[in-house]
Amino acid sequence: MMLRRGFLTGLLLGGTLLLPGAVQAEPTLLAHLAMRENPGAPLSLERQVGEALSHLDERLAVHPADHEASLLKGLIYFRSGNLEAALRELDALRQRAPNFQLAHMVYADLRMMKWRPVNDIGDARLFASLSREARDVLQDLQQEADYRLGVHLDRERHARIPRQILTLSDNVGHAIVVDKSRHRLFLFEQQGKAQPPRLVRDYYVSTGRKQGNKVVRGDLRTPEGVYFVTNWIPDEELPERYGIGAFPVNYPNELDRKQGKTGYGIWLHGTEREFYSRPPLDSEGCVVLSNYDLDAIKNEIKPGVTPVIITSRIDWVDEQTWRNERQEILQALQAWEQDWESLDTERYLSHYDKNFWTRSHDIQSWKRYKRQVAQSKTFQDVKLDDISLFSYPRVENQQGDLVVARMHQTYRSNNFNSEMQKRLYLTRRDGHWRIVYEGR
Repeated sequence: MMLRRGFLTGLLLGGTLLLPGAVQAEPTLLAHLAMRENPGAPLSLERQVGEALSHLDERLAVHPADHEASLLKGLIYFRSGNLEAALRELDALRQRAPNFQLAHMVYADLRMMKWRPVNDIGDARLFASLSREARDVLQDLQQEADYRLGVHLDRERHARIPRQILTLSDNVGHAIVVDKSRHRLFLFEQQGKAQPPRLVRDYYVSTGRKQGNKVVRGDLRTPEGVYFVTNWIPDEELPERYGIGAFPVNYPNELDRKQGKTGYGIWLHGTEREFYSRPPLDSEGCVVLSNYDLDAIKNEIKPGVTPVIITSRIDWVDEQTWRNERQEILQALQAWEQDWESLDTERYLSHYDKNFWTRSHDIQSWKRYKRQVAQSKTFQDVKLDDISLFSYPRVENQQGDLVVARMHQTYRSNNFNSEMQKRLYLTRRDGHWRIVYEGR
């Protein structure tokens, strides 16, 4: 699908839409700005435009290579009736990012408007005569424009917190949440204990060609779950289609394997240099950014540390809801730690769910093993620190809420000492959080 984009590039770059005339009209996609920029609080067009441009200028002041911000700025200039400013902004963008096909198409639309009305992005009359293949490319670009503009217009997320990130430990500087429904990657920063994560930036991404959660190898779907970056593969070790590099994640994770899911090679990676970005649904299951965007965040991603939560849709919550859920999980972990130390084996085992599993145990064999181990203990000291908590995305066959806890565990007893990284999956059953998986 990506190779099709080259079919239209020459047309967009060739300047064939520089036509005379003076007719003005408003593309329907841009008309949404007036209705969605501040839902529930009608503002004058002047104020809407001012706030939108101010927000985009702030983005560009921090990140001058934020090409999406420049694209949106051109669209908003046009929405305000300032066609010449829109053309200047988009023309400058085309010079800075000559492979940004979407910018070329919007620029062509605006130039066409000097000759005849245009009803939507990519709606110029010249495009109507294109082949079916080229029209498919055009549709890809229209969808990309819709996703990019739609996220900018959604202000609700700016005052809310993703339920998927309940706590980041001091050692986890950043976390990534991918919203498949919006084709968006959100980069969050840890702000200290008991503080919600801060949204740093968000980026347009492409996902699997087939919608839905990945189940089997080759189904062309992007998986949904809590994953962790495993390593970095540099540009020189990869084929061109992966762009400037790739961060593999640990798909399939413990839960995926438990559910019988297959496949491998789910990466966060860049794009062929010939193209700025990919269509919304265009990967074999990976999450794909532009090379510009991957380069902007790659130093914040730490192999073995950075979580990547992929979900069909982010669940944004208010701060009080976030704090309540976080505290509930932390209290459950503290109770488990205390009951483990108490040498009351049955009380300790009450923290495990009836569907508990590890790589070598189910709940019954786990209880037998722990009861046997407890017979030799005269004391146990357990310390949990560097705790991160992630609410697992709702997936098929999932009963109730699920949380992944990742932590550092120090264990001391009269006859055994250990120190390890531990991962727990907890599920809510009968109003209590219980452990459904325990492993490293």
